[in-house]
Amino acid sequence: MYMWSMRHSHHMDAGGRSVDCRHTLTLSPQPAGTGGPLRIVFASGPGRYVPGGAPLGSGDVGFVRGAGLNLHEPGAVRALLDAALAGGWQPEERGAVEIDGWSLLEPAATARAEDASPESP
Repeated sequence: MYMWSMRHSHHMDAGGRSVDCRHTLTLSPQPAGTGGPLRIVFASGPGRYVPGGAPLGSGDVGFVRGAGLNLHEPGAVRALLDAALAGGWQPEERGAVEIDGWSLLEPAATARAEDASPESP
């Protein structure tokens, strides 16, 4: 079992301007002490969206011309966790692990779409 939280943050450039929007999804194994947290980071960049508010929803991340997820949706979080596990993340690792979320987005979004589609007869 995991507790999860999502945080939006920015880095400042040399001029003091806010740049590099990012969403960080943190999954902490429960009970506490059974492993270190997994941080899945979605940093802004060309062809990607990591909005800080309107017009897109809080927690939205995605490729401008492709897959997207909302990090506040439990099913999206589960799909990202499953993609991280499939990619080799070991939940029992003691220290915090940070993964580039963009590497997990396509497989997680595909899994979400498959879960949402009706089963064939």
